[in-house]
This record gives sequence, C-alpha cells and structure tokens, in this order.
Amino acid sequence: MSQSPTPEGPGSVAGAPNLPAGFARTFTSRYVDTGHLRLHAVTGGEGPPLLLLAGWPQTWYAWRLLMPALARDFQVVAVDPRGVGLSDKPLDGFDTGTLARDLVALMDALGHHRFATVGHDVGMWTGYALAADHPDRLERLAVAEAAIPGLSPTPPLFGSQEANDRLWHFAFNRLAGVNEQLVAGREHLYFGHQFATKAAKPLPDHAVRHYVDILAADPQALRCSFEFYRALDTTIAQNRQRAARRLSLPVLAIGGAANLGASVGATMRLAADDVETLVLPDCGHYPAEESPEAMLSALTAFLAPYRTGRTVSG
Repeated sequence: MSQSPTPEGPGSVAGAPNLPAGFARTFTSRYVDTGHLRLHAVTGGEGPPLLLLAGWPQTWYAWRLLMPALARDFQVVAVDPRGVGLSDKPLDGFDTGTLARDLVALMDALGHHRFATVGHDVGMWTGYALAADHPDRLERLAVAEAAIPGLSPTPPLFGSQEANDRLWHFAFNRLAGVNEQLVAGREHLYFGHQFATKAAKPLPDHAVRHYVDILAADPQALRCSFEFYRALDTTIAQNRQRAARRLSLPVLAIGGAANLGASVGATMRLAADDVETLVLPDCGHYPAEESPEAMLSALTAFLAPYRTGRTVSG
C-alpha cells in the first residue's frame, strides 16, 4: 500500500474550505494504492470501519459535517471513487461492479475486511453493488436520495414536468462528448443549477464553489463526472442480475421530503428484505449537508448494533 506523495490542493483536507473546527486534528488525506489505481481517502477515528460514498458531482467533502461525530465511534473512510477529486481518472471502469471492486480493494489495503457503508446518490448505486456483489464484506448499508438504474422502475420519456426537471441530466450526462463541450467553461452554470434546484435548503456558496472548481480545474475530472452515466448500460445489466439475489443485511433508506422522499425505501425494498425507511422533513437531495443533525441521528441509531459488535462477524 502506497501513501505517498501526500495529497495536496483544494481536494485534500489541507486545502478544503470551511471544515468543522478541529477537523484536521482527527482526519488526514491519504493516497491508497489498490493495485489497479490510486484512490484518495480521508480517514480518521476509532472503532469499527465505516465507508462513506458521496454522490455526483461531489467528493468526500460532502460528509464533512458528519465526520467528526462519526469518528468518535468509527474508523471513518470517506473516499473519492475513481474519477473523482484527487483519485485516479482512468478512461473506463465506471460501472458499479467495477466501482464496488475498487472499494473492496481499498478497504483491503486499509486492513478492513468487514465494514458498514453509507452511500448517497451515485454512492447509493455503488453501495447496492457492494452489498449484492460482496455480501461477505458488508455488515450494514445506509443509502440516501437515489433511484437505482435497472432496479427502480424506468420513467417514461414524456413524463411530468416535475420528473423531467429532476431527471433530465441522466440523458444529457450519458452523451458521448457534446455534453463536455457544452459544459466546459460553463461548469458553474451547469453544476450550480444542479445544486440550486435539488436542495430544499441552499448549500453554502463556499461548498458549491468547492465542488465546481474541482470539476472545472481538470478536463479529466469533467469527463469522469459523465462516465458514471455513460456506463449505465453496463450498470443496468448488472443490477438486473443482482435483483435475483435479495439482500439480507439491514438497510436504512433515507430520502429528503422535498425530493425523493419515501421512494428511496421503495427502491431498496425491491432488492432487500430488511429495510428501514426515513424521510427527512424540509430536506432536499443533500441530507448530509441540508440536515446533518437529523442524518447523524439516523445513522447513529442504525449503526449502533454494528458499533457495539452485536452484528459484526469476520
């Protein structure tokens, strides 16, 4: 496992803006060589391991408000998946099967065989793949604010205006290159619109700038932000196969009342037998940033049996 050079710049703990007080005393950025690529992870805390997976178009930074409290009970690993933040940006491998294998290799390199996972948005897609493809590795899975392609019902092309406003970026992001040409130089317009229209409580300006500046600073980061969607044909085929093997581990499904709400739980019940659903009031698509106290409370209660060792094996 390689941890050098030390991660630097805006994507690292040292360069991230407006972190909670004392954050850098608990958490450090590190590069982890998985054998196939180098991933950037922010780690810290004491207790059983907890893997945090942010969504599109965010980085590990999305979890910053929860991480100090979680670190009192868990060894927190907030990762930038392939293509994101300071992690490597390969040309392919953005289907959720490959992303899940990346994260198993990451946790192996960090010495964690069994762990719990929290995934938001695209991180929910990958969390489902982790649980389905590697059931011996996950103890508990919490997910938030996504439908899962190939598992959730496919919306019609000519749906409601509300559905179109919420989902139009799926088709746009899957394009083969014209999307990059249209967004390059206009990253703050495109990604800023995503944040502004999906949040019930506006994210701080410094957070939105942070996410968008990282995407705008590197053409490969912009390309990779679309690759998760360009790989959807592969991910959908994988999920149709996964659906035949129902999940048995405990699942917490969190939705924002102003966005996906109870549909997150409905999605997970298509795949899992033990699903708890929570809908956060006055919350949109970004619960870890819009409603961090409620999100933390929910995760603390859900993960308590794992923390105390009542469900840990292996």
